[in-house]
Amino acid sequence: MAGNLELLNSVLAQARAENRAALVGYLPAGFPTVDGGVEAMVSMLDGGCDIVEVGLPHSDPVLDGPVIQTADDIALRGGVKIVDVIRTVREVHTATGAPVLCMTYWNPVDRYGVERFAADLAEAGGAGCILPDLPVEESEVWRKAAEQHGLATVFVVAPSSRDERLAKITAAGSGFVYAASLMGVTGTRESVGREAQDLVTRTRAITDLPVCVGLGVSNAEQAAEVARFADGVIVGSAFVKRLLAEDDAEAGIAGVRALAGRLAEGVRRRA
Repeated sequence: MAGNLELLNSVLAQARAENRAALVGYLPAGFPTVDGGVEAMVSMLDGGCDIVEVGLPHSDPVLDGPVIQTADDIALRGGVKIVDVIRTVREVHTATGAPVLCMTYWNPVDRYGVERFAADLAEAGGAGCILPDLPVEESEVWRKAAEQHGLATVFVVAPSSRDERLAKITAAGSGFVYAASLMGVTGTRESVGREAQDLVTRTRAITDLPVCVGLGVSNAEQAAEVARFADGVIVGSAFVKRLLAEDDAEAGIAGVRALAGRLAEGVRRRA
């Protein structure tokens, strides 16, 4: 079974046709539980997200700040496995028909088996993988498996990336480019910063792939600010915070849905 790269491309193109940025939400699988995570991601899509990233919890998440690290720790202590991540992708996609990606560090994929991971992700209806720590020079094995199974390979670029490096990374990627808005780890910020806009401008000059910005967006005003210059707005820590803030599962789900709605309004408003 082929993965849903074309669905991802279609959703991003549709957002552009509507003269707005796509809204991409993120949560780790298994947080607060596997079933609870599925329900939360479905509610994010129901609330207004266009795309969801399912995080594969990792004990040493180098890109993730303390909020997502807390969620990863809850998921890992709950016993989440790669099969649960794949199940989460399947159930969220089946329930919504939306593009669902997996965001993962490379080591779990390598240990699981590159071909096996790509095949299982595609069979579950996944649209691709975001691989923040996989150097493009070492990505050929994954990219071949992803292409064979109809999956996107999304690489991360940062403000420190020189133009020559941007060209190399974007030439190897598919789906979209994940532009880290600032140097550092994930987490909500008071402002997203000019670095993000400069990075998007430089990246767009090199590639036709959509450029989606993550790291720091937490409210509708910031979403509108980023939507003014990016093809997509990625929000993760703010959704995790909503779930961490509520002891009651239903209240957490309602909070996530409401946040998605406010952010969706923001990307349509565009500052």
